[in-house]
Amino acid sequence: MDFRYIGNSGLRVSSICMGTMTFGSSTSKKEAFKILDKAYDNGINFYDTAELYPVPPKKSTAGDTEEIVGEWLKTKERDSIILASKVSGAAAGWFVPPQRHGLTAIDSFHIKKAVEGSLKRLDTDYLDLYQMHWPDPIVPIEESLRAFDELVKEGKVRYIGTSNDTAYGLTKANETSKNKNLSRFQSIQNNFSLLNPRFLDELATVCRKENISLLPYSPIAGGVLSGKYNNNFYPEDSRFAAYINNSNPRVQAQAARFVNAKTIEASNEYTQLAKEYGISPVTLAVAYSKHFDFVASTIIGARELSQLDESLEAFKFSIDKELMKKIEQIQNKIMYPMG
Repeated sequence: MDFRYIGNSGLRVSSICMGTMTFGSSTSKKEAFKILDKAYDNGINFYDTAELYPVPPKKSTAGDTEEIVGEWLKTKERDSIILASKVSGAAAGWFVPPQRHGLTAIDSFHIKKAVEGSLKRLDTDYLDLYQMHWPDPIVPIEESLRAFDELVKEGKVRYIGTSNDTAYGLTKANETSKNKNLSRFQSIQNNFSLLNPRFLDELATVCRKENISLLPYSPIAGGVLSGKYNNNFYPEDSRFAAYINNSNPRVQAQAARFVNAKTIEASNEYTQLAKEYGISPVTLAVAYSKHFDFVASTIIGARELSQLDESLEAFKFSIDKELMKKIEQIQNKIMYPMG
């Protein structure tokens, strides 16, 4: 088992993290427990959730995932688990978070309201990692960091992180923490995959220079890299089938962003490459995501138990120089198709 530290924190986590965002929507509580148990039995000690979950975001279901995870948590020794959650930021561009009547912000009031709600639903007295779900374009980062720092001092949160941020945003936050002597972001949770390797530019440099860890999400690009999507075909029970049938055009646009001619072409090439190495395309995708030195733990997901096996195989598979060169050839030919 490969364990890595998050940033310069004391959080020593498995190189694969179990994501939970479908628990309570497309994944029942019973199936979620099976998935969580199998992940735990295979050595995964790191679990990621959020007050927003499950997806797609709805006011009627927000928080259900944390309640499921909290109930499962009682079946394990709490200190054997590294537990992460998130506070919803401001409007995320393609949807408005349903918490607190859609008036979310990363200010002191909302951070404290959010963490109390998460602790209650998770039925625990502390979180190992607490992350802001999106940067807030209005609230000064110093106010956000002061609120997070107070949670650390109170013992409700051990360490803090960010997500969906830019190189500027991460650097600004890091420098603010240094200058104001506040708890700093030990991690950043951004989209990173074979189809979306944009993190390899300035963000990777910031992470390496400042010892901040990436926790990549969507390593199989929302399921696209599994090969189950073809051209305009959306499997009936898939996430993007739900998105394309959503009444919100911004949600529909997310489906088109992930499933389009370029992503399908690239996925087909990665599938053939995986066959050369005798592995599934999912295993290849997860192995790629966890390959880099600035990555602490790659967040995987599963709607049903059977989907977990191919991701877990990535524990045993490594990307060598020859394979990486072949991957880069595909990326250079179909550069960053997700845009």
